[in-house]
Amino acid sequence: MNKMDKILEVKNFSVSYDDKKILKNINMYIDRNKITAIIGPSGCGKSTFLKSLNMMITEEKGAKIFGDIFFEGKNIKDFEVENLRKNIGLVFQTPTPFPFSIYKNMTYAPIYYGIKDKNQLDNLVKEKLKLAGLYDEIKDEINKSALSLSGGQQQRLCIARELTVEPEVLLLDEPCSALDIQNTIKIEEMLKNLSKNYTIIIVTHNLAQAKRIADKTAFFFDGELVEYEDTEKIFSNPSDEKTKKYINGIFG
Repeated sequence: MNKMDKILEVKNFSVSYDDKKILKNINMYIDRNKITAIIGPSGCGKSTFLKSLNMMITEEKGAKIFGDIFFEGKNIKDFEVENLRKNIGLVFQTPTPFPFSIYKNMTYAPIYYGIKDKNQLDNLVKEKLKLAGLYDEIKDEINKSALSLSGGQQQRLCIARELTVEPEVLLLDEPCSALDIQNTIKIEEMLKNLSKNYTIIIVTHNLAQAKRIADKTAFFFDGELVEYEDTEKIFSNPSDEKTKKYINGIFG
């Protein structure tokens, strides 16, 4: 795989809160149009790493960053924050629909970025809701409050809403942790489909989920990247003893 297939590069990257190091000298590439899973025990730095990739971490009090992250070969520190987050979208663990209609949720960002044509907006809403596997379920309720949707539907709406600004990378922090198995399956199917056109990085505590959907898996432990390999290798033949113990449920 050549360098053009690597959409993100993390170099000597660390994060500390006050004087406590949360991430320690992380070095890794992220492959374009693949699903990368980030696994590891609670408190190991997974969510901090995810929030670092679009500089959301800089909004947190006491956070200091060291080292560099490159998106499409350009240091993310050199991007306007708004432009960076348009290209690298983040969907949180708890669904966060805006307290108005489904349609307005979906058109909020495109209108902000200058799309005014009603037909264009309608087509965009339909296209992205279809990508999220949600359109057929809610097409007759598009003007109802987004808060009336179920938890799983709200999560898929938030992912669809993120897609309306055409990001290159989609960051997902435990998107299925509060969902039942049916909604989890729907989101996993959606993510596999989306990875044909988007780069997806998912933090998950669900090892079976990482095994099912991820092309590559990174194991974090105590703020360090212990192992980063093809998912099949991580789960069948991990190189590091800590990875083996975590995957076998000995700790974590």
